Amino acid sequence: MTLHPQRLARLAELLLANGLDAVALNPSPTLTYLTGLRFHLMERPVVLVVAPGREPAFILPELEMPKVNALPYPVHAFPYGEAPETWPQIFRRALHSLDLFGRTIGVEPRALRVLELRLLEYGAPGAHIVSAETALTDLRIRKDADEIAKMRQAVKIAQDALEDTLPLIKIGMTEQELANELVIQLLRHGSQPEMPFSPIVGGGPTSANPHASPGERKIQAGDLLLFDWGAAYDGYISDLTRTFAVGEIDAKFQQFHKIVQEANAAGRAAGKPGLPCAVVDKAAREVIEKSGYGAYFTHRTGHGIGMEGHEEPYMRGDNVKLLEPGMCYTVEPGIYLPGEGGVRIEDNMVVTETGSESLSDMPREIRVVG
Repeated sequence: MTLHPQRLARLAELLLANGLDAVALNPSPTLTYLTGLRFHLMERPVVLVVAPGREPAFILPELEMPKVNALPYPVHAFPYGEAPETWPQIFRRALHSLDLFGRTIGVEPRALRVLELRLLEYGAPGAHIVSAETALTDLRIRKDADEIAKMRQAVKIAQDALEDTLPLIKIGMTEQELANELVIQLLRHGSQPEMPFSPIVGGGPTSANPHASPGERKIQAGDLLLFDWGAAYDGYISDLTRTFAVGEIDAKFQQFHKIVQEANAAGRAAGKPGLPCAVVDKAAREVIEKSGYGAYFTHRTGHGIGMEGHEEPYMRGDNVKLLEPGMCYTVEPGIYLPGEGGVRIEDNMVVTETGSESLSDMPREIRVVG
């Protein structure tokens, strides 16, 4: 009953601190975080406008009003009908009610569409539409105990689902068939249907592509077999990677796996409050570079997770942002040899008062499947 008003009040403080008169939000995890309501992007715009000291304004289709009417705190709704030519005037009424003509309105750069941008520009003549990324990042970057508990459950669902998928692996199955089996297990173990991303399943040469799409290639003896997958639980996600051996694999691949395992351990150990994000990347990258395979580790060591699969903070070598308790992120070093195979091991971390904890504990050692 009080969680979302508290979050809205915190947002108001952040808007004032960042010189913003308001923020306008499309359907997104941020909108859900603030209101508890879930909408999806569609041809009809849904926009929440929050201005300090005023009731939030919801611009939305009439058919969505039952969601707003059920809220346990006050908002000012501006519903509209099916005729698109009426929408600009509804936006103008809403933004005028918040005294936003000529003001500075923040938006989420990765969520706002041209549709809503044009309606905001019409609705608030003379307004400056700018990025609110800093304020919105500060709003969500530190997870509370309830959020972390949901992420921990999303990790458990994902791990249990893969464990029940592994016995199904057989030589001759396609990557796509295996990905489908994993999706079924994720749903059976309690993942929400809207998962953070479609599972990546890469066998043999496909595993050397960090963001491969599972295809019709058949799993073969001697393959490295990489799974990058996650689950969603009550709006929060997990994002994990493990790499397996299909039968006996080349000694070179065994060496890759051992190096990546050591890099993963170094990255997991490096995160501590007060240290920059860059130290996590450096710790994992140094292990791989010292092994002589630095050129084959082609991406950052990790990214933030929570309601989204990729959010702040990012574990990059140039990121000086300081880690704080409650921040959550991945540690996922890898080695990718084009045309041959790749290894990645990914865990989900949370910063504690004294260090960091892995929410995931699925074995990281190489395991033989198939």
